[in-house]
This record gives sequence, structure tokens and C-alpha cells, in this order.
Amino acid sequence: MPRTLGARLFLILLAGLALAHILSFGVLFMERYMAARAVMLDTLENDVATSVAILDRLPAAERPEWIGPLQRGTYGYVIGEGMAGVPELSPRAQQIAGKIRDALGARYPFTMETVPGPREHLQAHLKLSDGSALAVDIKPAMKPLTQWLPYVLAAQLLVLVLCSWFAVRLALRPLADLADAADRLDLSKNAPPLQEDGPVEVAHAATAFNAMRERISDYLQERVQILAAVSHDLQTPITRMKLRAEMAEESAGRDKLMHDLAEIERLVQEGIAYARSAHGSTEAPVRIDLASFLESMVFDYQDTGRDVAMPEPLPVSGLALVTRSHALRRILTNLIDNALKFGGSAEVEAHLLDGGRVAVFVRDRGPGIPADQLDAVFQPFFRLESSRNRGTGGTGLGLAIAQQLAEALNGSLVLRNREGGGLEAELVVASLG
Repeated sequence: MPRTLGARLFLILLAGLALAHILSFGVLFMERYMAARAVMLDTLENDVATSVAILDRLPAAERPEWIGPLQRGTYGYVIGEGMAGVPELSPRAQQIAGKIRDALGARYPFTMETVPGPREHLQAHLKLSDGSALAVDIKPAMKPLTQWLPYVLAAQLLVLVLCSWFAVRLALRPLADLADAADRLDLSKNAPPLQEDGPVEVAHAATAFNAMRERISDYLQERVQILAAVSHDLQTPITRMKLRAEMAEESAGRDKLMHDLAEIERLVQEGIAYARSAHGSTEAPVRIDLASFLESMVFDYQDTGRDVAMPEPLPVSGLALVTRSHALRRILTNLIDNALKFGGSAEVEAHLLDGGRVAVFVRDRGPGIPADQLDAVFQPFFRLESSRNRGTGGTGLGLAIAQQLAEALNGSLVLRNREGGGLEAELVVASLG
């Protein structure tokens, strides 16, 4: 069986309709065959009775002239004894013999014989009133099928195929729309809902899907709001604690406390940034020169003595991209900062893809990420074991923020390990205009 539901339904429906069509054709053909046979036997009975009576009344010299006019497609008459045959008769020959017996009656006794040959051939031998021999020569055969019948059958089969395909397509279109909507699931309140039309079952499924999306969206919005509120409210007590720590006497404990407060403050700021990134799609798109945008970012890092490189000229030189520039800058900043943190240097490159999309690459030669954790690092607050230290530790929100902002740009963010060591981050975006 095919793997797709559409193909299976199509085959089942087509097979059922084709079988019903074949059965209907077989019944009609049998009915036509039986009707044609009955008409042929009735015609044979009437025609034999009339023809034998005519030949019997004619003078013997005139009888050969009438043989031609009395000839028919499947039977005729032979003056004389005819051909020798055998007395064995098939069921159809017995029916024909019965009809001839009904036509001639007792006045013209006859014997029916089968003439050997490649096809069925019968002869009824009888004597006319003057004692002359006469043979009724019969070659039973059904009328051949008309030449246009195969074309009609082919046309009917084609109609069955088209109707089956259309019915399956019509039935599965709502299911395909539902699957597409699930793939494109956008929890933004501004996203259009799935159309709630069509058959009752389809409309009910669309309504349930829209309600599910609303519930998930409300749940995520509530989580983000709680995170934003807690992070915002923590800033004031953290600031007070920092002021009190700065006013305390110099000591090792004071320095450790200041460092811990700085870590907490950074975590709070990252939490606020993550909450704001959930609303990245609210930023108005603007037109930017992508090559100039990337060059300005790289030059800013180089001005501070950071090892960030970019090939010149870029393959995207002169490309105008309509996008959310602040979100794009935040994504690239997070990726470049991670590359500098773990690899000591960063390489930035951009290429134009099919369909007007652009791929921006940020590469480093750091330790990379285990293959089984390349997707997990996008989870909020997820940190690799190697980053849980004072020197390189992070909040675990940088890549989560980058991924959310990439989705706000209708793009994607993928991480992969490089041959020879290091990590490559690929950001694919398309123009929003």
C-alpha cells in the first residue's frame, strides 16, 4: 500500500468504482447477449419456416435462383444433401434444433448434425414435398462489438480516475490545511486564525485548533509576563544591595558580593531581554544595506580590539533587505559574543540563497557543542557543563533570545560543528517587504 493517505484513499475509491463499473458492464453485456440470442433464435424460427415454405412451393428448377435472396448472415440454404456431419450437438445447437423443429413442425422431418471445423457449424437435413433434399446451413455467431465501444469504456475509466482524484483531493484538502497551519503555528495574537468553514467535522477541527492556539498563546504570554515582571522588580533591590556593598569597607567578602550582585543583575537583564524578544515581531521593518550593516558591526568589534573578521567584498554587496534591524543586530551580537567567548575569534560571512533569502554565518574555532545538544542549547536557561564557571558562565538565554528573534524575522537559526573544530551558526532570513 502507498504511504500517503491520499494515495490509499484514491486506490480504494478507484478500485471500488472500477469494480462496480466492471460488474455493471458484465451484467449489461450478459443481458445483451441473452437478448440478442433470443432475437436470433426467434428470427431463425420465423425465417426458416417462411423460407422452407417458399422453396417447397417453387419448381425445382427455380429454387437455386432463390437461394441467394434467402441467404442471411449466420444461416442459409443448400440445395442437396449438404455436408456430412456428426450427430453430437452442443447445448446451443440443441436450442437451435428445437427452434427449427418448432418452425417446420411434423411436415418436414429433419436431422441436425454438427459439421467438424474450427468454429461451430450446423446443418439441418430435410426433404421437401417432392422428395428433393434441402439443408439449412447454420453458423451461429454473435454480432461483433461496435468499434466505438472500447473508446467509450476508456473514457468512462478516465472519468472514474478524475472523479476519484477530485473526491480525494476535496476530502483531504482541509486535513492538509490543518497540517500546514500546525507547521506554521504562530502564537502571535496578530496571526490570522485557521478558516472555520467546510463540512461540519472540518469546521469543528479548525475551531478546536484555533482554540488550542489561543490557549497555548495565553499560557506562553503569561509565562513571559511573569518573567518580565519578576526580572523588572528585582532590579530595584539589586541596585540597593550594590549601593550598600559599595559603601562597605574594602574586603575580600565585599568583592565577592559585588561580583555575585553583578551576575544576578546580568541574569535579570537577560530575563528582561528574553521577555522582550517574545514580542520581536512588533518592531517595524526597515530597509537596510546588509553588507554595510554587517561591516559596521564588525568594525565596532575591531575598534574595541576584538578579533572579528569578514571577507571583502561580501557576496551580498548592494543587497537591500527589509527586516527588523534591532532584532537582527541582537541576534548577530549574541552569536559573535559567543564565538569570541568560546573561540577567541569570530568570522562573519553572508551569502545569497534561492528565493531571495540570505544566509549569515558566524564561525569560530572553539570547542564546539556535542552533537546531541545542538538543539537543546536553544532552550531557555540551558547551559553546557563547560560553561558553568565564573570565567565563561552565562545565563543560558542568549541563544534562546536569538532563536526567538530569528522566528520574528520569519527566519531560522541553525548550529553545526565545523570540521577541524569549532562551531558554525547559520542565520537564514528573507526580506519582509
